Amino acid sequence: MGERIGLGALEAPFGPDLLFAAEDVPGLIIHAEICEDLWVPIPPSAEAALAGATVLANLSASNITIGKADTRRLLCQSQSARCLAAYVYAAAGPGESTTDLAWDGQVSIFENGVVLKESERFPAGNQVVVADIDLDLLRQERARQGTFDDNRRRHAAAAGFRRLPFRLDPPMADLGFERSVERFPFVPTDPERLSQDCYEAYNIQVSGLMQRLRAAKVKRIIIGVSGGLDSTQALIVAAKAMDLLERPRTGIIAYTLPGFGTSEGTKGNAHRLMRSFGVTAHELDIRPAARQMLADLGHPFARGEPVHDVTFENVQAGLRTDYLFRAANYQDGIVLGTGDLSELALGWCTYGVGDQMSHYNVNAGVPKTLIQHLIRWAIGSGQFDSAASATLEAILGTEISPELIPAQEGQEIQSTEAKVGPYELQDFHLFYTLRHGFRPSKIAFLALRAWGEAERGRWPPGFPAGQRRAYALPEIRRWLEVFLRRFFGFSQFKRSAMPNGPKVVAGGSLSPRGDWRAPSDGNANAWLEELARNVPGSLG
Repeated sequence: MGERIGLGALEAPFGPDLLFAAEDVPGLIIHAEICEDLWVPIPPSAEAALAGATVLANLSASNITIGKADTRRLLCQSQSARCLAAYVYAAAGPGESTTDLAWDGQVSIFENGVVLKESERFPAGNQVVVADIDLDLLRQERARQGTFDDNRRRHAAAAGFRRLPFRLDPPMADLGFERSVERFPFVPTDPERLSQDCYEAYNIQVSGLMQRLRAAKVKRIIIGVSGGLDSTQALIVAAKAMDLLERPRTGIIAYTLPGFGTSEGTKGNAHRLMRSFGVTAHELDIRPAARQMLADLGHPFARGEPVHDVTFENVQAGLRTDYLFRAANYQDGIVLGTGDLSELALGWCTYGVGDQMSHYNVNAGVPKTLIQHLIRWAIGSGQFDSAASATLEAILGTEISPELIPAQEGQEIQSTEAKVGPYELQDFHLFYTLRHGFRPSKIAFLALRAWGEAERGRWPPGFPAGQRRAYALPEIRRWLEVFLRRFFGFSQFKRSAMPNGPKVVAGGSLSPRGDWRAPSDGNANAWLEELARNVPGSLG
């Protein structure tokens, strides 16, 4: 360590303890190691990462044998994940002597455990592989993972690295964008990976509920079934949990609770779903009780006036929850929550005596965009019989709506997404806020790359062609502002009192006891100001 080498009149630092830090690109700190440096228990690049290196390079004279390429990929990918860094690997290729060995010229770029780009192997000549590395992402990951800095303090070698400054002088012109950005960060486009994610998500929910039922020592599950996506997924989970606990599904006491805005379509789906799952089904019309409460409050609707304000809506939401909790008392059960991660992020739930509250919520860690695919997976993997699967298919095609306001003849039903924004876009904003803590302008840039053109990039398997939408920058900016106002400036008090439920996705959870600890009286000012300053209303 600390060595120097002389070449004629030139003397330069030499050794595995060199960090090359760019003065004009924040966060770009490069370390280089050679070939089998990576194949040891503590590679030089591991200590370099603890010393601050963000891009780890390996210049390798590695020859090729059968299966060796997979081993190299595994080592490089895992090193990038453990070091929270980019790892750039280049093996020897054409032009090397083949007296006793052969060479495949494998070139790969990894970032935090993700493969960004790989070259063809056994090329006929020279080749270059290019990818965009997100230095912001790496810095955020290191800041968020406290054990990374704990590890740095335990290793004295990390303090002995020498930093050599240099200037990259990157061009300011647009060089293109060599990075794939998924439209649905919670939903992989690879069919095999999506199937694996759905399998794991479903079983995380089921195992969480099974443990809660054992611990609570109750006999039954009480659930409200609306005929919408969220309550459908919760019922699917409840049915499987009861099956595995060897309890009858009749121990699931399911209520559909029609109100003033309930459509015949969703009510019919709810009844068919409950019947096909073999649960104990009830219909409880909340309208008489709602009229009484509105009259007691002196609300204009009780006098026949068409006033459909927040009180009108929340009287219905509150009554539904109140009935379910009293049913749980009566039936020796627990109320199973149905609200999802996306609704918690946007505060799209009624606080306290409303759909925000339950005894246990299996959907609290699942974003809306993933729930659709979980239901598709339950159909495709044959979890239930044909009758149940047919009802699930019908529910997938239903407009997302709270159905609290009655639709007049010729009018469309109440739309959630018209109020809080398209869930597919808001889930994108949620992922990059919750998982990576990116500033709003960067999220908007990534959203435009992902959603700017419907023809660009891959869509998740089975995603309906007629629903493949694109969003221009003004739309992205508009709905991102809505997200920021609701997420940071409005809805934290609801999350601060949210019930228990399992974390499901790697993108994070919003539990105040886990991934998201925030003040209930915070505000969105800093995020809104950054959005206003750095994101134009259009590209013109």
